[in-house]
Amino acid sequence: MQTLRLPQKSEFDSIRIPLPSSKSESNRALVIDALTEGKNEISNLAEARDTQTMIRLLEKNPPVFDVLDAGTTMRFLTAYVTVTNQKKVMTGTARMCERPIGILVDALRSIGAEIHYLNKEGYPPLAIHGLPQQTSGKVKIRGDVSSQYISAMLMIAPVLPLGLEIELEGKVGSQTYIEMTLELMAQFGIEYTWKNNNIHVPHQSYQPTQFAVESDWSGASYWFSLLACADSGELFLEGLKENSLQGDSAIVDIMDLLGVKSTFKKGGVLLQKQEVKGLKKWDFTHCPDLAQTVAVTCAILGQNATFIGLESLRIKETDRIYALQQELAKFNAELREIEPEVFQVIPSVTMPNSVQIHTYEDHRMAMAFMPLLTKTEVIIEDPEVVNKSYPSFWKHCGIAGINSEIQETL
Repeated sequence: MQTLRLPQKSEFDSIRIPLPSSKSESNRALVIDALTEGKNEISNLAEARDTQTMIRLLEKNPPVFDVLDAGTTMRFLTAYVTVTNQKKVMTGTARMCERPIGILVDALRSIGAEIHYLNKEGYPPLAIHGLPQQTSGKVKIRGDVSSQYISAMLMIAPVLPLGLEIELEGKVGSQTYIEMTLELMAQFGIEYTWKNNNIHVPHQSYQPTQFAVESDWSGASYWFSLLACADSGELFLEGLKENSLQGDSAIVDIMDLLGVKSTFKKGGVLLQKQEVKGLKKWDFTHCPDLAQTVAVTCAILGQNATFIGLESLRIKETDRIYALQQELAKFNAELREIEPEVFQVIPSVTMPNSVQIHTYEDHRMAMAFMPLLTKTEVIIEDPEVVNKSYPSFWKHCGIAGINSEIQETL
């Protein structure tokens, strides 16, 4: 097994981090581009493996779409392949075939799609036989499981002969990702209405345009955390916009409570240390990918914070709640479920001389625990897991003066 040793370092000089492009924006732009037959000028696409996998599949168009471990790629391409009347098998890694897709398949079937499960009902792999005729212009989708199902349906809605009206049932999670999808569609000429829990997208055509992908706020969150946990320092994160489409820009408000001041300037955002105001409670319903980062930060800074809105974490790359609980315990911290779906971070009181973090084949586990190096030596198992979303992460740690060392262990 390969591990990466990160020596303790608690002070950081004025550092510029060239953040990667947003995977979320890139994957949506690629689907929209495919639906306009590649007539757009899209720049600054993400280096993330998920995005590169989507680019490869759309370009080579093989009979089997193997998305590896890319959740958005699986869900978005399932809808895209269906609406473009292609016959494909959709599959991925063993873990991807454990991640549910039944809500999306049911939605597609309800408007006339022919899709069959090749193994377990409700899970990949799938055999898609297209959409011979749209049989309905309305669909109901649960809003509390994954916004990616909703985004997948929204992006194909304009090219459906009847358009589409989506009724979101129940509590809507990750709403900012749905808003991102709609705003991106609007930038490509699409008109829509969203009233209460009903989104209506009439039949229309995407308009070819120029689009530059913004830097990734999810990737930025680890640098906010690093500075929050550090004794001193200053960071400049390149390519971020103050009025972002990305819901994870909520990290600005969260970290303002945890000791990081954000100042937007030309070309990005400047992060500086400030007094910790205190984080008592946060709802991650619309920014679940920030939960690991913030949990580790609170555990390090001594914040007894309450987290809600973590329901979707159990069906991500791993069960992220379980993974957090296991790894926080290694430096005497806890993520305790104090009542159903309500969690409390119990911070660390004693710090061991070294902590080895198991990453559970989850890129965010590796990056969320990196800031622990401000307090102790950290050893990250399977460091290449970051390639899923942020392949240059360890290189950027080097820019920050973190002298990592690859180790081979049996």
